[in-house]
Amino acid sequence: MNKMKQTDLLNLDAKIYVAGHKGMVGSAIERTLINQGYTNIIKRTSKQLDLTDKLEVDHFFVSEKPEYVFLAAAKVGGIVANNTYPADFLFQNMNIQNNVIHASMLNKVKKLLFLGSSCIYPKFAQQPIKEEYLLTGDLEATNDAYAIAKISGIKMCQAYAKQYGMNFISAMPTNLYGQNDNYHPENSHVLPALIRKIHEAKDTRAANVTVWGTGTPKREFLYADDLAEACIHLMKVYNSSDIVNIGTGEDLTIKELATSIAEALEYEGDLIFDVSKPDGTPRKLLDVSRIKNTGWQPKTGLPEGILLAYQDYLKQINESKMAVRHEVLCVS
Repeated sequence: MNKMKQTDLLNLDAKIYVAGHKGMVGSAIERTLINQGYTNIIKRTSKQLDLTDKLEVDHFFVSEKPEYVFLAAAKVGGIVANNTYPADFLFQNMNIQNNVIHASMLNKVKKLLFLGSSCIYPKFAQQPIKEEYLLTGDLEATNDAYAIAKISGIKMCQAYAKQYGMNFISAMPTNLYGQNDNYHPENSHVLPALIRKIHEAKDTRAANVTVWGTGTPKREFLYADDLAEACIHLMKVYNSSDIVNIGTGEDLTIKELATSIAEALEYEGDLIFDVSKPDGTPRKLLDVSRIKNTGWQPKTGLPEGILLAYQDYLKQINESKMAVRHEVLCVS
């Protein structure tokens, strides 16, 4: 393990840049930092700062001089989105990573945490997946563009640590869900997609809900605020360029997940599995012994997390309705 010098994030007025603060992960990191008493958080929306534009990113880092960077900005999506827009996932994510990581080096950022994804690992990796299994086999074809971009970000952080002595670390979270998740019917991940489908079926009193695939693949799910606490914990105590997994260490089948969501939403219809649709990776369970050895444990169980996510989905629906009403009133 490549040990770096100790630079704990202890000063509550340290200048911290959360890249991607409007997304599910970035907003959870920002929210958790505030709850822990940090007071000097820098943030920019994508309209204010285009992270794919090198000149804009360079100017931002020169003018703001952040001390710590959480790189949570990325183009993300589910199987359909990854399959449909592979060029976008590869191009945009590599540009974001290249620009932010390089600018962080040039401006002597004390520490950077890069967020990858569990999809970086081989499709048929031994379970649970240890960090050292990276690049030991073929990737899942439905999201290889996104995975390759993330692997590039990991390697870039390791290269900058080796060549320039930068304290750039990389964390690989499992499947995430929580506040500010994406519930788009085509471009969302499995858990929020199922929340939307089952809610709409309950709302319309539909007799059944169609779930993609066989229902047999197994997945691990982590609540976004638990991930945020893990990221801040790593920023404080972890100083190695070796990647570190973040997850619960437990998984369940997609059928079990869909059943749990149906029960939480009190939907009494049938679940029908469309076997003509792709399953994706058969199983994806992370070995989380490395991060647990640093003293971190997740707090939010899946039943509790599903209810919290559903409350957030209902909030998004209400806000969308309010926005439409406001637009109608303004037009009239």
